[in-house]
Amino acid sequence: MASPLCLRGGRIIDAARGIDRVQDLWIAGGRIAGLGEDAPAEVRSHPRPEVIPVAGAVICPGLVDMHVHLREPGQEDRETIETGTFAAARGGFTTVACMPNTVPPLDERSRIEYVIRGAREAGHARVLPVAAVTRGQLGEALTEIEELAEAGAVAFSDDGKPVHNAEVMRRALELTRGLGVPVIQHAEDRDLKGDGVMHEGWASTRLGLKGIPAAAESVVVARDALLAELTGGHVHVAHVSAARSVEIIRRAKSRGIRMTAETAPHYLVLTDEAVEGYDSRTKMNPPLRGTKDREALIEGVVDGTIDCLATDHAPHTEIDKDNDFESAPFGIVGLETALGVYLKALVEPKHLSLSELLLRLTVNPLRVLGRPGGTLEAGTEADVTVFDPARRWTVRASEFASKGRNTPFDGWELRGRVLLTVLAGRITFRSEAFEPSVR
Repeated sequence: MASPLCLRGGRIIDAARGIDRVQDLWIAGGRIAGLGEDAPAEVRSHPRPEVIPVAGAVICPGLVDMHVHLREPGQEDRETIETGTFAAARGGFTTVACMPNTVPPLDERSRIEYVIRGAREAGHARVLPVAAVTRGQLGEALTEIEELAEAGAVAFSDDGKPVHNAEVMRRALELTRGLGVPVIQHAEDRDLKGDGVMHEGWASTRLGLKGIPAAAESVVVARDALLAELTGGHVHVAHVSAARSVEIIRRAKSRGIRMTAETAPHYLVLTDEAVEGYDSRTKMNPPLRGTKDREALIEGVVDGTIDCLATDHAPHTEIDKDNDFESAPFGIVGLETALGVYLKALVEPKHLSLSELLLRLTVNPLRVLGRPGGTLEAGTEADVTVFDPARRWTVRASEFASKGRNTPFDGWELRGRVLLTVLAGRITFRSEAFEPSVR
């Protein structure tokens, strides 16, 4: 047999199975062989295993990001499947779901197959394509939903744009219900949003910028909760930013409505006050909101109203972002900073334990997408992340693997350094600063 890989002496956290203990992890044939003495004797007694000491580090299932913009096809100046998935590996992500607002959009079978093939050739991370709900993302005619699901689409979304027409959304939910896949909604009332560029509040008034009210998100969340109840379909609310949206989702769940949700790191550590310097790196959609919204999001993550944590990784060129605030595009990159920011937002203040955080970054997003994985159980594919939760590092956007440099976290000192990323038993990223800190 080929040489097995042993990650020796790390703190294994398998949140899906309630495991949190120091033990060796054995990998063989691209799959998890077992933990410690539970691994088969022929694996443990192999004459030349590859042994990597990781004492002081955490070993967990590979991180999963269910909201990433890889920009390919058509916007390769912003990102490619190659650069985006390598950025994912550097951030500890072994699986990403990519949004369909490419040029042209992922609204045909051949384009879904193109993304899957490109990710396989790049080899840095698994890519689960999300197909467009409507042709051309125009919000009118539905795509061939069954055919796209057959081609490999794991969900449907017009992300970047809302599905504005309630009848179209209803029919999409009816079709996807039978396939067991969600419709991911970019919840935004376009009329309420208007030409706003940041959250509507005291900060926007003070800065003289046109605001986007929180209700622009929440009214669509409320409508879609009713449509999910009507159809029995599954609505997943992307990048939740508003307190009222959290309240609506919580109530919908209490009524048995199939509604799940995600948020992103920037909404948990920043507010609209960050826009003070007119820095276009703080411009995203939905926008950074007020302190009460941030607090409600944290509460929603803690109590499970918000099921999973994503990034909404949205790279832009420096030329596009280096513009006045009103003209610059919306978007922030996040794959290479997400783990550190989530640790800062949720674990360091003791809102969540490390195991609870990892549950929302591993198994939960896969459950939302109806996919297996997110565990280190023997026999499963060996997608593994190793990180040092105590190691401090400084964000340097100029050193990102992503083509995007548009992050407000440039220069921040964070804890939580990814040391090793393993995809199906292959090491796809190994940090130069590999030696874990000693406790």
